[in-house]
Amino acid sequence: MSKLAEKLIAGEFVVTAEVAPPKGVDLDGVLATAASFPPEVVAVNVTDNQGANMRMAPLVVATLLHQGGVEPVLQMTCRDRNRMALQSDLLGAAALGIKNLLLLSGDHPRFGDHPHARGVFDLDSVQLLQAADRLASGQDLAGRPLGGSPVFFSGAAVSPQAEPFELMFQKFRKKVEAGARFFQTQAVFCEKPLARFMEQAAPLSVPVLLGVLLLKNARMARFVHEHVPGVRVPEPLIDRLDAAVDPLEEGVRIARETVRLARRHCQGVHLMTLGCEDRISEILC
Repeated sequence: MSKLAEKLIAGEFVVTAEVAPPKGVDLDGVLATAASFPPEVVAVNVTDNQGANMRMAPLVVATLLHQGGVEPVLQMTCRDRNRMALQSDLLGAAALGIKNLLLLSGDHPRFGDHPHARGVFDLDSVQLLQAADRLASGQDLAGRPLGGSPVFFSGAAVSPQAEPFELMFQKFRKKVEAGARFFQTQAVFCEKPLARFMEQAAPLSVPVLLGVLLLKNARMARFVHEHVPGVRVPEPLIDRLDAAVDPLEEGVRIARETVRLARRHCQGVHLMTLGCEDRISEILC
């Protein structure tokens, strides 16, 4: 069992963070970033061509983190691979000792740096969760037996502020039924929709880690509000960043407030600090 699984099952408040593989072969930066996380960070997500921008395969980075004593959460999207390749990568990850997964549909290629690439989407995120669960039971999606079964702690994403709420929650429930053992949310800044979501989610008894995005300035906050599906940044927060003498410092204060919000409603936080990993300890205090 992974450390992430142990702590969530034990009911501890859990902190995860994330790194992006390099666009190239120089791994020094990403490995140094992962090594710099404070001890409160239990596991580190490794993103999979985040934003549909091409980068090194996350399985490589996740493996190196694991070998270096940093527990990874391997992200895997349905955008770039069909069901055969996804199952192959899942088995490869298990053979390399990686247990934590975050299984996602993935952003459409038109939003990234290769807009003419063809998205695969042979499976969706619910079906990918089912595939991982099927492999763990000793069979592939074709019903063929495996020579040894992998052990996974599979997670999924959810957007508590997405509308219509009923449609979002229906998919959340499907992910639980498909084998999701924990969730990481999109960035949330408003307590009311989070409280509503967590109240509805409580009977399903699946841990939820609140996404905490460090807003560096008002321009970034407006961009996120306008262009990231399922994320809404309240105007008063944008005004605070606009008026701040040091916008990054104000962003740290907002992130700290969001962590306190998570402590009231959720089982942990997932920190997205985007190059400001040195501020994590301040955000968590």
